[in-house]
Amino acid sequence: MRISVETSSGMPITRQVAAQIRAQCASGVIKPGERLPSVRALATDLSVNQNTILRVYERLTAEGLLERRHGDGTFVADRVPSGQMKAQRQRLREEIARVAELAKTLGVDAEEVHQLLDQEMK
Repeated sequence: MRISVETSSGMPITRQVAAQIRAQCASGVIKPGERLPSVRALATDLSVNQNTILRVYERLTAEGLLERRHGDGTFVADRVPSGQMKAQRQRLREEIARVAELAKTLGVDAEEVHQLLDQEMK
């Protein structure tokens, strides 16, 4: 699992981390049943407060995407809640629309946007 946070983005860290975990679950990068890093380990890796990661895990557990097993860790749910994948794809479309609008405003052509996206997907 690869997570990064951008402290200067204006988006709360909890939203950044949750969105990245959702996206990685939806894309299959993180598989059903896979164990996620402990709250402490992920917080240390990202240099954030443990409570930040705890809130993310709690939120995603409430959504049904994760399962927390007392004493064993946090895992991706074996079954993704119905509509979860569809909702994630819709969220992706919305984000792409925002990026496209920003690119137009900045005068960035589609080819450069594709190159930037390809770079980020690696």
